[in-house]
Amino acid sequence: MARPKIHDAELADRLLGEAAVLVAADGPDGLSLRRLADNAQTSTTAIYSLFGGKDQLLLALFERAFRSFGASQHGVAAGDDPAAELLALGRGYRRWALANPHLFQLMFGPGVQRTTPETERLAEQTKEPLLAAVRRAQAAGRIAPAHDPEVVALGLWGQVHGLVTLELTLGDRAAAGQQAEQTFDACLSAAQRGWA
Repeated sequence: MARPKIHDAELADRLLGEAAVLVAADGPDGLSLRRLADNAQTSTTAIYSLFGGKDQLLLALFERAFRSFGASQHGVAAGDDPAAELLALGRGYRRWALANPHLFQLMFGPGVQRTTPETERLAEQTKEPLLAAVRRAQAAGRIAPAHDPEVVALGLWGQVHGLVTLELTLGDRAAAGQQAEQTFDACLSAAQRGWA
């Protein structure tokens, strides 16, 4: 079967999808462009033409991960109950990470140079829904207004991120299914009460 010769957006998208699978299996350092090209039924020349090289491909995958994660966080609807909204944001974070463990690892693990203006902008955008929810919770008296909302958001994010990282790292040794959800919800609710 002949390899496609057109290096277009569709091929770039397919390469990013395949790269995500390979990064999930082997980590960013284990990504082989030759294997990626074979899996995507194209050439390494296409990868270099579209991305410039492995580092740029990983950066594009990193940006895609943050866009996807950001969209999931921005998709959580603000409601009348700030505590429920904060819990929904945490659940959305967990759900996205469990569905995309390879992208989560890429975003927060070692191995990718990620300090570009675009990646910084994307990372900041992912924090906006949480910070806005914290401010709404403060306005509603659910979180003490004396606390710096940025500090509260960081504390809640750290709680969620830590729980999710443990769940991904420990796998079956962590609480599973319904128990994991109940543990997660209980920890998040306790963290919110701590800021009251």
